[in-house]
Amino acid sequence: MTVRLVLVDDHALFRAGVRAELISLGDRIQIVGEAADVDGAVSALRETTPDVVLLDVHLPGGGAPQVIAAVRDDPSPPRFLALSVSDSAEDVIAVVRAGARGYVTKTIDATELAAAIERIHDGDVVFSPRLAGFVLDAFSGDIPVPSDPELDLLTAREQEVLRLIARGYAYKEIASRLHLSVKTIESHVSAVLRKLQLSNRHQITAWANARRLV
Repeated sequence: MTVRLVLVDDHALFRAGVRAELISLGDRIQIVGEAADVDGAVSALRETTPDVVLLDVHLPGGGAPQVIAAVRDDPSPPRFLALSVSDSAEDVIAVVRAGARGYVTKTIDATELAAAIERIHDGDVVFSPRLAGFVLDAFSGDIPVPSDPELDLLTAREQEVLRLIARGYAYKEIASRLHLSVKTIESHVSAVLRKLQLSNRHQITAWANARRLV
């Protein structure tokens, strides 16, 4: 059976690479749609009604949880497999709580990725051993996931930038790490400062440290 897939990632070159790799494996997986942001993803899912969505965690306009929540009550919602450069416990837990059936990192090879997509389609869950440990710990209560009204003001991408700023990375280093432009990072930092009512990156660091986010 061919799995109908929508690919959601904000980097066109990455989408092209994944598409080429999956096509090279034959007709196991058919890519029926693509999107680069939250709104585009929701539209693509409703237009194509795929079996599985390969979903980046951080997207313009929000992140994977927003996409999943938007179609959760649709008549035939797809299954979601998160694919990200991030392997942080916070990202994994947030996406799983939203409803994703699996989470793999972008170091995965094409054959393993195709197998993961097929397993998600068949109703299995798919995590690497380390990421599975995060999920088990969180749902057994070993990792508390408290609500923080201030942190919840930030998008997933803004939270990621905040943590990297707090760890001492320069804008150029963050841009390289997240495959974004320096101008985009500056915009995210400005949004963080505005939403948290802070004045500079030193206050961001103090704010994050106080909440043990780094």
